[in-house]
Amino acid sequence: MSENIYVVNHPLVAHNLTVLRDKNSDTEKFNQALKRISYALFFEGTKFLPTVEKQVSTPICDTKSPVINPEIEIIVSPILRAGLVFSDVAQELLPFCHIHHLGMYRNEETLEPIWYYNKMKGKLKDPLKTFVFILDPMLATGNSGYDAVHNFIKQQIPEENMIFISLISAPEGIEKLTKAYPKLKIITSKIDEKLNDKGYIVPGLGDAGDRIFNTVY
Repeated sequence: MSENIYVVNHPLVAHNLTVLRDKNSDTEKFNQALKRISYALFFEGTKFLPTVEKQVSTPICDTKSPVINPEIEIIVSPILRAGLVFSDVAQELLPFCHIHHLGMYRNEETLEPIWYYNKMKGKLKDPLKTFVFILDPMLATGNSGYDAVHNFIKQQIPEENMIFISLISAPEGIEKLTKAYPKLKIITSKIDEKLNDKGYIVPGLGDAGDRIFNTVY
């Protein structure tokens, strides 16, 4: 497995992931558990952001202390619609980030992503100093993830500056992304067994978007 795959192994993450898997968890319980895991995933993902020393004065003395480099730009890019839940936590932890929504849905026959929204205002100040967090709870086939990363590669952002955050990942999706983008960092809470013939993660938790937004009928 690639050295750029980071699985967040923690009892609280494992506990809340079990809540998410349970088909009897209602929408409120599901979303609260997902939010708790989101914090852990973002703490792991943001450890790659560059820092600089800043002079500050404590009540005791002057000292130097690290802060996130103010010269960088941070883009948080949720893949609609399920990625929106992650973006709430991202904005809380990174209030100075830019939010760039990527709208895709899956063709259920071909399993390929179909784009319907992708808009960013203005140009990047410096692509080499831009860091991107791509958010998608389920890294299944990797097709949407591939397109999302490629979208930012086209803007000259180095792939080593990109962090893909997923709740659950399938081996097939990880293989697709790491083969295409070996310097991409992938943060996840669990690598599941496989995909089924419909492209859903096994054992997984069903359709994340349906369970987040209570559109299961």
